[in-house]
Amino acid sequence: MKFGVFSVSMPEYDVPQSVQLLKELGYQGVEWRVAEMPEKEPEEIDFEKRYWIYNKSTLELRDISNEAAKAKQLCDEAGLDIFGLTTYLAVGEREKLLPVLQAAKEIGCHQVRAGLVPYDPAKAEKPYPELFAQLREDLKALESSLKENQVKLVLEIHMDTMIASPSAAYRALEGLDPNYYGLIFDPGNMVNEGFEEYQKSFELLGDYIAHIHIKNGILEADGRDELGALKWKRTWTPLKEGMADLKKLFEIMHKMGYDGTVSIEDFSNQQPTKEKLEYNIQYLHQLAEAAKQPKEQA
Repeated sequence: MKFGVFSVSMPEYDVPQSVQLLKELGYQGVEWRVAEMPEKEPEEIDFEKRYWIYNKSTLELRDISNEAAKAKQLCDEAGLDIFGLTTYLAVGEREKLLPVLQAAKEIGCHQVRAGLVPYDPAKAEKPYPELFAQLREDLKALESSLKENQVKLVLEIHMDTMIASPSAAYRALEGLDPNYYGLIFDPGNMVNEGFEEYQKSFELLGDYIAHIHIKNGILEADGRDELGALKWKRTWTPLKEGMADLKKLFEIMHKMGYDGTVSIEDFSNQQPTKEKLEYNIQYLHQLAEAAKQPKEQA
């Protein structure tokens, strides 16, 4: 198993600085954020929104071939693997996805994320089953490009999207070639929407599980509505403070024989980035070792 960081977690570090920090902390790889960057940095950035507003640890989508090549050289020099190129493109945005697939091929990276197709029932133009069917058609339309570039397209279990649960993800991928289609398993997102027991999920998804994100969060009490019922809001937390049972997850990963790549995607804000990532890799190693220990009989 290899441990890395999804670079979205390092918003104040540029690409060279990110590589050096990951090398210093002992990570083995990086999953690069790929997005269109604003032309200039805003004068003020909300601390909790810095991951998305002007994240410096990002490869520019509009120049992805050159950006990926530069990142590859830096990673090679530092001894880091590139786990994936992670975009925010929907699977239907084929013209924007193709250059990313080609860039991945050029640098020997075998994984590109797409498929974050938002789903808000209040704004949806069609019923969910029709939108889901279109998602499936868009996935199938990419198969020849994936084979040509020898790249796996990965979706991600993500709240507020078409595939917020393992079962929905399986329905999206069912029948597609797992050599070219896969899934990022994200237990932190499943805190917010779509939780299903981990072993059941792994058994269902099987070879489609291509990568794992590690973060954590809680549903936090947030006042009451006009009828007096308690309301809840989503809050990201340090890894040990959330509702996702990461110890159980690692036990299931070990039991099911998962030995692939794992990325930290930590949006908590209680620690500076370097301190947080240093703490996180220590915890990942602890989780991996604990999962190997024989369990006491009840």
